[in-house]
Amino acid sequence: MYKLIIIPVIFFTLTVRAQDAHLSMYDMAPLFLNPSMTGVVDGDFRLHAQYRTQWKAVNFKPYTSYLFSFDMPIKKWSFGVQLNNFRAGYGNFNAFQGLLSTSYNTAINKNKTHFLSFGVQAGISQKSVEYQLLSFNNQYSLYGGGSFDQTVTSGENFKGQSVILPALNAGIMYYYAKPTARLNPFIGVSAFNLLHSKESFYGVENRLPLRYYVHLGTRINITETFYIIPKVLGMLQKNFFEHTYALELGYYFKNSDFYLLGGIIFRAKDAMVVTLGAKWNQFILKMGYDVNVSTLSRVSTGRGGFEIGLTYVHKKKENKFEKICPRL
Repeated sequence: MYKLIIIPVIFFTLTVRAQDAHLSMYDMAPLFLNPSMTGVVDGDFRLHAQYRTQWKAVNFKPYTSYLFSFDMPIKKWSFGVQLNNFRAGYGNFNAFQGLLSTSYNTAINKNKTHFLSFGVQAGISQKSVEYQLLSFNNQYSLYGGGSFDQTVTSGENFKGQSVILPALNAGIMYYYAKPTARLNPFIGVSAFNLLHSKESFYGVENRLPLRYYVHLGTRINITETFYIIPKVLGMLQKNFFEHTYALELGYYFKNSDFYLLGGIIFRAKDAMVVTLGAKWNQFILKMGYDVNVSTLSRVSTGRGGFEIGLTYVHKKKENKFEKICPRL
């Protein structure tokens, strides 16, 4: 399936009160966007890998993101697994997550063109920080013009430097899958952190807030060889709201099984993302670069993050029909 990408930014404080990490080319990683997209693919199974590095222009240690997933449909049911890891900052704040997904995908009309998919996802998250690498206010010395002396006791009362949390997510998606239609719309809603797991390195009562996604769009088949996909993403987590607008496009070279892909993603008050890629046979490769347009651009000079994703879809040469949803 196709994917938008959302920037992986982790706002980290000592009590870790922040929104979750996220990607820019978000819908290239369908299990990360919505559990109901598990197995909604034109093939026998799908393998996906994605990497992102960000804020190298303003941070000594840039934020990095890794994601791997596998999913496959078995009749109306589908199953998948996802591993993702996010690392941020000098203290090596690290968030690793392992998730299992299942979804149920069914047609809701006799012609099998309108589909609904329901999905759930469960697993564990492990978060850690090497607080020994961090500097604190009471370690600052005025001697010699001012510097941090990490041999001085920080005075911080860490209960530990690693926490393990249970994770539970769910989602639903509708899509129209008639290959000969001019328009193939889709809309999905997903919710994450349904268990409100306790998250703190200090032992305080800090609960992970719910995160919601709403994503919608439509594939518009302009000609037999050219299509566009305008789409919108909204993400809400407590007081943090993100809205993203994108236009993906693809051009098919006749008699080749090769698509040239491209797109523009605008994340309001944050970044403009340019993507470029290709689909050849069973492989999809896409790259994206964030141009920072927020107030931080005065320091970053527009430099944001680089992201790359690779998808392999294994399928037999002949298929009875093709499901068209937010993907190729």
